[in-house]
Amino acid sequence: MRNKTYNKKKMLVVFLSALLMIFFLIARLVYLMIFDAAYYQQKAKTLHEREREIKAARGEIIDRNGKVLATNKAVCTISVIHSQITDPERVIQVLADELGIEKEMIRKRIEKVSSREKIKTNVEKETGDRIRAYELDGVKVDEDFKRYYPYGNLASKVLGFTGEDNQGIIGLEVKYENYLKGVNGMILTTTDARGIELADTLEDRVEPVSGDTLQVSLDYNIQEYAQQAAEKVMEEKQADAVVILILNPKTGEIYACVNAPEFDLNAPFTLPEGTDAALNDEEKQAMLNQMWRNRSINDTYEPGSIFKVFTASAALEEGVVKEEDTFYCPGYKLVEDRRIRCARTTGHGSETFVQGVQNSCNPVFIEVGMRLGTENFYKYFEKFGLMGKTGVDLPGEAATIMHKKENVGQVELATMSFGQSFQVTPMQMATTVCSLVNGGKRITPHFGVAVYDAESGEKEETISYGKRKRILSKETSEKMRKILETVVSEGGGKKAQIEGYRIGGKTATSQTLPRSANRYIGSFIGFAPADDPQVAAMAIIYNPQGIYYGGTIAAPVVRDIFDNILPYLGIEREENP
Repeated sequence: MRNKTYNKKKMLVVFLSALLMIFFLIARLVYLMIFDAAYYQQKAKTLHEREREIKAARGEIIDRNGKVLATNKAVCTISVIHSQITDPERVIQVLADELGIEKEMIRKRIEKVSSREKIKTNVEKETGDRIRAYELDGVKVDEDFKRYYPYGNLASKVLGFTGEDNQGIIGLEVKYENYLKGVNGMILTTTDARGIELADTLEDRVEPVSGDTLQVSLDYNIQEYAQQAAEKVMEEKQADAVVILILNPKTGEIYACVNAPEFDLNAPFTLPEGTDAALNDEEKQAMLNQMWRNRSINDTYEPGSIFKVFTASAALEEGVVKEEDTFYCPGYKLVEDRRIRCARTTGHGSETFVQGVQNSCNPVFIEVGMRLGTENFYKYFEKFGLMGKTGVDLPGEAATIMHKKENVGQVELATMSFGQSFQVTPMQMATTVCSLVNGGKRITPHFGVAVYDAESGEKEETISYGKRKRILSKETSEKMRKILETVVSEGGGKKAQIEGYRIGGKTATSQTLPRSANRYIGSFIGFAPADDPQVAAMAIIYNPQGIYYGGTIAAPVVRDIFDNILPYLGIEREENP
């Protein structure tokens, strides 16, 4: 009887335990099916679906006339899926032969247990088509796009280039990345539990959206001619580099920006011929960074006598000098304990202020700078926009390097008055001169003009740069145009003269630091027509060999450019300019 009672209790415990376990399992099942269903649905979906990205076509970059400067070229991306490969040795052999890649590298990729491994991107379409024709299990050939630049090195440091994933690296490509990049699409395929695609199932496809078309102010013809002019003078003068800027002084639109030597945009990671092949990775990257630098905005320099346009404008505006004021130049000027020489060591003798500008006479400008005074000098330096950046739509713009006002003595004021002992970018100097002669309104130099939908071609956005701020009176601006016209007709800029055109301009010759190195920069900025400027051009020649004066070597470059582009821009010659 006792054993019978014990067995009943035992059976009851087992029954209750089983019942409890069943209730627990039912509760767990209800929880998984109702409350945690989404999580496991996603897990199942992940197990049975494979995603392949479809690259969006990057938006084109076109010049002001619609000529395509940057577009796309059809290429392929080669990938492998480990679980689908049935003949690994054949896959390794074929990919090694077709792609020119080491077999061991391919072996590591195909043996890696992952959903997908890229073998190579930016493969030529012909090569991709050949690989596809082998019908290798587990090898995927996807259509892709590679950035292509039809004109090679044209405006290379302005346009910039893209990386392997088609993202912008430098220049306009990175500045306008959000417009150009587009939205990638997706291909969804169904697989079994082993990751092998099911042959009788349909693919789900999300189509990519192409990037927008960016229109820029660059003019292919003007850029091409300016680049040829830069390469020619660079070779003739055995110079280190040449910068040429051509812009509309009224709107700030940049028609050309040359930074010679340029590089091939279709091979941006290839160093120039003659580069030491033994460079390590760090040294090679440093050389690439230097090759990609845009001197016109990334580097500063002492502007020299072109800056006298600033000093003259500020002094005329402040009323501390008049055109007919007379000065005397003995060939130097004593400032405290320093004898500061004029370029003409024998001196210019007695001369008016206008003649002082024509002669680019340092003693005259030292005297004008002293009349202006440190306080006013800095007031106009800031008012004219030289304390900040230009706002040009390229990354990496350098700022002005300037003395702190409290550290400026008479010697510093004297040298600053004729463009030494501080540094600006070429873009800043060109922008400031344009703003002083265009009627006195500060412009923002820029490339971006408008954004268009790639499919419809309709304009989506006009890129604006804010209201132009007045920095100089119309009267003073007009005086400066007249004075600078005489620099070309009668002064040091005579080599920029063109029959039938009224040209204004200013020459400059500056010495780089350290002064003992005897390295010079010759430059010239010109604008036309002088009475109503429609176009301005600045040429800077870095470390020319032999004669290095800006009026001798840079002014003829601007003259040749104007001689070709003024008729092209519809600016007609005058019979009696």
